[in-house]
Amino acid sequence: MRSPLPRLSLAMDPERTQHVLTPQALARLSQSVDILDVRRISDFYDPSLRDQLERTDILLTGWGCPDIGMRELALMPQLRLISHAAGTVKYFLSQAVFERDITVCSAAEANAQPVAEFALAMILLSGKRTFGFRRIYGDDRGRDNVERLQSQAIGNLGLTIGIVGASRIGRRVINLLQPFDLDLTLFDPFLSAVEAEKLGVRSVPLDELMAASDVISLHAPSLPQTRHMIGAEALARMKDGATLINTARGALVDEEALLAELKTGRIEAVIDVTDPEVPPQDSPFYSLPNVFLTPHIAGAIGLERARLGEMAIAEIERFCQGFALQQQVRPEHLELIA
Repeated sequence: MRSPLPRLSLAMDPERTQHVLTPQALARLSQSVDILDVRRISDFYDPSLRDQLERTDILLTGWGCPDIGMRELALMPQLRLISHAAGTVKYFLSQAVFERDITVCSAAEANAQPVAEFALAMILLSGKRTFGFRRIYGDDRGRDNVERLQSQAIGNLGLTIGIVGASRIGRRVINLLQPFDLDLTLFDPFLSAVEAEKLGVRSVPLDELMAASDVISLHAPSLPQTRHMIGAEALARMKDGATLINTARGALVDEEALLAELKTGRIEAVIDVTDPEVPPQDSPFYSLPNVFLTPHIAGAIGLERARLGEMAIAEIERFCQGFALQQQVRPEHLELIA
């Protein structure tokens, strides 16, 4: 007699997770588990969910999942797996989850792909001085000035690109940059020179990277020791005309120091993340001509989110079949992930 399928519940914000679980993905998921309810849970303390949560073996989570600590775990006594169809889990899972030996996995690898693609695009556009050309062309409404600029030492041949952080995204960016005629450098204190060479980059100190790079792209995690790692001294070392790109976390950069440097017009910045996440309405980030500001869109948005659901479901399938997970998150990872 066939064993009953593990019972699964969904916990995420429906509005923030559109396209994560397509009808095809849910049909695939139903082959491995008994989906107790396709409606997404946004409040574990809803009295109508008591019986469902008590029966839940697997929780498929996503953006907007409520925090899960000891009290919430008490509502789910049979829970064995949390498969997160998004990036980091460190902001909503407590240590109690790991202490109860619940397996945790994440689709952070799937979220890394669009971030790396976005960073690649911004690096190449920055090397071409695209944003500056657009600004000058729009102001002049003629081509005299932009044609004079085209004779300067710009463009994507032989430029030095500095990658800060050999994270999963940093490594993807390095890989995507390999086909281009660029000099790739990397700063990561946890990576040896030999390991950097295997990645196809030169390992250099942060000061050297900041001073030598034409474009700098940040991919380090947000940790107490990385807060404001890009401060006034580091920014002052940047070449005139260099570009700083941040698709990682706003807290990596001392934003007051960055704004002071940007106001001189000496450098440019592509900023997808800030600290706080949404800058105040009077922030110069919105109006400085040498800033290209986007609202945290480098990660999976729109149809790209389907990859998150697919990866989370693939992990659930492996779990149900007794195979090793490929995207498991262990408690020791929490201190190092974004």
